[in-house]
Amino acid sequence: MSVATFNEADIAQQLDAGTARKVAVSAMVGTALEWYDFFLFSTAAALVFNKQYFVSHDPLVATLASFGTLAVGFVARPIGGLIFGHMGDRLGRRRTLMITIVGIGAITGIIGLLPTYAGIGIAAPVALIVLRLLQGLAVGGEWGGAVTIAVEHAPAGRRARFAAMPQLGSPIGTLMSSGGFFLVSLMSKDSFDAWGWRIPFLLAFPLLLVAVLIRRHMEESPMFRKLAEAEEMAHAPIKEVVATSPWQIVVGLCTALLGIGGFYLVTTFVISYGTTVLGLSSRLMLLGTLVAALFEIGVIITGGRLGERFGASRVAVAGALASAALAFPVFLGIQTRIPVVVVLSMALGVAVLSYPYSVSGTLLTGLFPAKLRYTGVALSSNLAGVVSGFVPMIATALLAASGKQWWPAAVFLMVISLITVIGSVIAPRVSIPELGIRH
Repeated sequence: MSVATFNEADIAQQLDAGTARKVAVSAMVGTALEWYDFFLFSTAAALVFNKQYFVSHDPLVATLASFGTLAVGFVARPIGGLIFGHMGDRLGRRRTLMITIVGIGAITGIIGLLPTYAGIGIAAPVALIVLRLLQGLAVGGEWGGAVTIAVEHAPAGRRARFAAMPQLGSPIGTLMSSGGFFLVSLMSKDSFDAWGWRIPFLLAFPLLLVAVLIRRHMEESPMFRKLAEAEEMAHAPIKEVVATSPWQIVVGLCTALLGIGGFYLVTTFVISYGTTVLGLSSRLMLLGTLVAALFEIGVIITGGRLGERFGASRVAVAGALASAALAFPVFLGIQTRIPVVVVLSMALGVAVLSYPYSVSGTLLTGLFPAKLRYTGVALSSNLAGVVSGFVPMIATALLAASGKQWWPAAVFLMVISLITVIGSVIAPRVSIPELGIRH
């Protein structure tokens, strides 16, 4: 590896907050579309795909098959992270992010046009799996690039704040996707099943146009421009990051796990559990995700500020410990079947796990040098995504094995939370010291 002829911390001293804010907003718009598209699939996996694409006499088996398709997209994400991470570290962050956002939006819109099992038979679930695979590849390159370009524009001492902004794409995407499904769920059941569920997917086409128009004005990373001018880009980013930063990849995976996997447990799995086991309406469960997303927006904003003041690692550890402590109360609240308690329990569960999520961008970008950052962040976060993709399916399997008991899901959330505690404690010890990030 060549030795950089410039110091990244010195470059950060020259950056201004105005430009950083514009770039972070552009990155956030892209991640909002990313999560809108991805959460649409998650919600549809719980409410639609298990009935219209995976036909079975046993609803639990159909749900497992549907969540298996959800997991396929997560398996594809690290592959996409490697492909687009290589491009981002070789060709530039901005150019790569334009490609990923187009791929995500176009594929999601096509899913809205896909015939069901009743229309084309076995070709329907096969096509759905292929589209999910392609969507996963594109998503695999989006978040890592968005948080990288936001961090590399951030002035010294303010990385946690600007690294948190792309994270806002998650609750905003949730509000749009769950809100869209909530509105179409007001239709009659026949209309929803026949065509209503397709509307949120088809809206991905105009949303993609808006995202592309906004992202066109995003500036390239100052760090990448310096690397390009000095001809110090990595020649083989994948090989180099695996060879030089294996522990950082593992630590990044652990650090990001709760924000992704825990979220899917408290939303996607809980939606399925609430509707199929507790007999709650899909409207109530979707309302729970909407309220949770509103809570999450506030948590992410405050989490970024707290990361600046007290250190990203401390915020992540505190949030993950709180998530573990509240795992049983959250699921007990859902178990009551009281609508207000169910909604507030979902909101509480998402809120506490969103503190580690709010600072995960700061922690992950600090683990890798600039020349390998896009690849390293994308690989570690998407490996966490692979594990997370199986969370709803594992939770459903535990539900079946326990005779539909709720407590295994609470234990599962505690385990995920403690893994993130371990990763967040280790992260500052294996980070790059010259970045000047407060851990």
